[in-house]
Amino acid sequence: MSSGVQRATSRWESQRSFDELGRPLRDITFCVVDLETTGGSAEGGAMITEIGAVKVRGGEVLGEFQTLVNPRTEIPAFIAVLTGITNTMVSDAPPIESALPAFLEFAVGTVLVAHNAPFDVGFLKHFAEQQGRPWPRFEVLDTARLARRVVTRDDAPNCKLSSLAKAFGSPVTPNHRALEDARATVHVLHGMMERLGGLGVHTLEELQTFSSRVTAAQRRKRHLAEGLPHAPGVYLFRDERARVLYVGTSRDLRTRVRSYFTASETRSRMGEMVNIASRVDGIECATALEAEVRELRLIAEHKPRYNRRSRFPEKVHFIKLTREPWPRLSLVRRVLDDDADYLGPFASKKTAEKCLAALHDTFPVRQCSDRLPRDPSRAPCVLAEMGRCLSPCDGSVDDTTYAAVVRQLRDSLLRRPDEVVDAINHRMAALAADERFEEAGIHRDRLSAFVRAAARTQRLTALTRCPEVVAARREDDGRWAVHVVRYGRLAAAGVIPAGADAPSYVTTLRLSAETVSPAPGPTPAATAEETEKVLRWLESPGIRLVDVDGEWTCPVAGATRHLAVHDAVNQSRLSLVPFAERRGLTTVHQPAR
Repeated sequence: MSSGVQRATSRWESQRSFDELGRPLRDITFCVVDLETTGGSAEGGAMITEIGAVKVRGGEVLGEFQTLVNPRTEIPAFIAVLTGITNTMVSDAPPIESALPAFLEFAVGTVLVAHNAPFDVGFLKHFAEQQGRPWPRFEVLDTARLARRVVTRDDAPNCKLSSLAKAFGSPVTPNHRALEDARATVHVLHGMMERLGGLGVHTLEELQTFSSRVTAAQRRKRHLAEGLPHAPGVYLFRDERARVLYVGTSRDLRTRVRSYFTASETRSRMGEMVNIASRVDGIECATALEAEVRELRLIAEHKPRYNRRSRFPEKVHFIKLTREPWPRLSLVRRVLDDDADYLGPFASKKTAEKCLAALHDTFPVRQCSDRLPRDPSRAPCVLAEMGRCLSPCDGSVDDTTYAAVVRQLRDSLLRRPDEVVDAINHRMAALAADERFEEAGIHRDRLSAFVRAAARTQRLTALTRCPEVVAARREDDGRWAVHVVRYGRLAAAGVIPAGADAPSYVTTLRLSAETVSPAPGPTPAATAEETEKVLRWLESPGIRLVDVDGEWTCPVAGATRHLAVHDAVNQSRLSLVPFAERRGLTTVHQPAR
């Protein structure tokens, strides 16, 4: 795959100025804040009665902020007893309209810290929004959350601020007054930072994502992320013999890979993988879509033992409507250039068999697997005797009548599934009327498998029959990402550089794109998963079609219009599981007849 010409890397240069492993804690200015309020929820009408904050950097206090706030409402008695803040004390205090701007001016340019930060920051953001004041893009650190990762039961009985202040030897005792509690939180923060420093946590990024489940051995390998850029792309973990262990993708390669060694990745399998890894390779990509596609291709190529998904795209099934004198439906593993019609691919043979059953329930085409001559003469099978097969084998049907049924079948696969939907819905209604609910459920699952397969095949085929589709979208940084798609395969990706001539860039990108040859089947040039990722991007908001070679259209009466019903049914069935679990049930029984 070509990643385009004139690779635009300058947009990442400002990010590369960061320290190799993030921003050192000693250089970060923290603003530790605490609030006192009249209740537990700003949305529920509670008001702020006091704001206290301490600004610190490198262990040194740079300044303090404290103000009472007039809540313009009575302070509940139990709150007054808890905090010592009375109605008389706040009567002459400034309102939140004055106190909040003063605090934001004090805190600007810092990392906000609070104990149970969602509470304090939630109140502040609520009143900023109420005042129509833009909220600064503060980074936030929650000492309560961090303590749950750092502090053990041997250190403190719980992670309340009073318990942590005692555990870390704070000279300030929390007393439910904002400034004193903020001062105590400063000592708790410094205590945890000192402890984590011994574990190799020296940057803000490492502190934000720290987890005690990441071993010291994993942390020692964080240097493996040093050579990776702050850019979208694919990363490959390799062992000492250069075998690929795991493939992943990220919009920021260095930050994502670093997280495996410093905290946020705590899956046991990933910990095992990191212990084995001796190298991480990064492949920078022009766009996030290119990274996602490269990830799929690399997983399929290397089949890494620690990737659970997408390793075997070749293990799929198709339903084939054969081309022969007496056509039939067949479950196959490969698509051949035989002019037959194919439905799929199916990742599960079981799902393919359900779909096949739905079609056989509707269309009485033969189910025997051998080839029949144009004028067969043999005894009818059991299905023929049951009226479920037109029985061309014994001459019970002429080729014109049989061909008409096959045309209806082909039309249901490719364009209009109504005949299958109507036939199975009618059968389910009859079974439900007889209270044969389990049998009705079997047909429901068959119909769902067919509708989903037909919708997927029709969507995939609409794109994969186009020799080329060129599309662009304006990204968050204001520049245009361009993708060239050929027969459903991503052939090129690029970002138009600032100031470049857009038509010339697109022309050059198309000329440098991968050559893709047409092939039979719903997914001739790529895996279904790749084409679906491309489709999701093409259908996303803001897409501009630059050029389409061919007709990119789906049938108006296609299977997609039936999906909403089956999605709703499936969601309803899934909701029964937690409902049953909450009541200690393991099985949902049908009512006795």
